[in-house]
Amino acid sequence: MWIEQYLTDEQDPKTAEKVLIKLRDMLTSGEAIIYLAIQKKPAVTLIPDCIAVTNKRIVFCLPGNLGLTTNFVTFTWNDIKEVSFKEEFFGSKFITVPQKGENLAIDYIPKVQARKLYQFCNEQLEKIKELERNQDIDDRRVHLSLDNLGENDSYTEIEEEHIPFIAKPEITEIVPEPEDEVTLKLKKLKSLFEKQLITQEEYESKKADILSQF
Repeated sequence: MWIEQYLTDEQDPKTAEKVLIKLRDMLTSGEAIIYLAIQKKPAVTLIPDCIAVTNKRIVFCLPGNLGLTTNFVTFTWNDIKEVSFKEEFFGSKFITVPQKGENLAIDYIPKVQARKLYQFCNEQLEKIKELERNQDIDDRRVHLSLDNLGENDSYTEIEEEHIPFIAKPEITEIVPEPEDEVTLKLKKLKSLFEKQLITQEEYESKKADILSQF
């Protein structure tokens, strides 16, 4: 049975199957369902709310019209500020705080399922934060390269490949005159642009600054 992996914490099989069939049709390329929590009220819950966690977003499945329709409320992980849960006498209230807009809370989530939701959601949020940190580091490196452009006495390409030294016979040739500082700066700037380390706008702006010093 393909839904067994989502029934690890006493989720209702019939509800899980109905919801998962709908969710499968909504998944984007590379997206997978990680966990499914199903509301369980003290009385018989004919049409429970559900919360699904995927590697790209969190989906709230809210039935309407006596179960004939389902309203899907989704947040990508970039859209979420934080999640939390509060254990109550009957189950837990799971709360999602978006970056913008009102909080969304579902009550009567079984306590074990609420804890698992909290765990899986925070794992995905941490991955997003890590990606943002890495992007910030890359951006700072590029801007640092731009700020230091032309300060070195010699021209060195970023990440230039190691070329082994090969001895060659001495050849008498005319040694060209050393290039001026402006030319070296322009070459280094062009190299950064060709390697896509800076944008076209940054390239044109910095180029204009260098030429203005000529």
